[in-house]
Amino acid sequence: MKQLETAFVAINRAFVAATLALVFMIVFMNVVGRYGFGTSFAWVEETARHLMILSAFAGAGLALREGRLVAITLVTDMLPARYAHIVRWMIVVVLFVFMAVMTWLGMKFVQFGWSKETMSTGIPKGIPYLSIPIGCTLFVIHLVLFAKRFVHFYDPDQADFRGEIEG
Repeated sequence: MKQLETAFVAINRAFVAATLALVFMIVFMNVVGRYGFGTSFAWVEETARHLMILSAFAGAGLALREGRLVAITLVTDMLPARYAHIVRWMIVVVLFVFMAVMTWLGMKFVQFGWSKETMSTGIPKGIPYLSIPIGCTLFVIHLVLFAKRFVHFYDPDQADFRGEIEG
């Protein structure tokens, strides 16, 4: 299971990195074209925006693993360990339900936008809207794989909380 989780995290990281690298390349290409050759591509701004949104959604689960999401820990820090664990399990359940609902609503949003076209590229709006269900599904998978470590090893200074997977 740990090997599968390690592979999943690596693939997710590579996907986010590749998406951001693609954004960099097309924006750089457009800047060179505009200032070097006096021409630019109309589709670059729209495509870069959609890819950045995709990378933000796809990277949210990784941010959870690494302790980079905003957290208010005052209450759990003041509670005895047993009650702090209960509160953290409740947080996991709320996050799971919220992201599962977002996945479902995201699919509805994709269906709604599929018959409309984007301005510059002319692709169905449902394609960029796929960022929502894709990112939320990845978040749910990360949460399921990471929940026990989040609840029991909450200390952000511990390697487990930052998402490191030990063999």
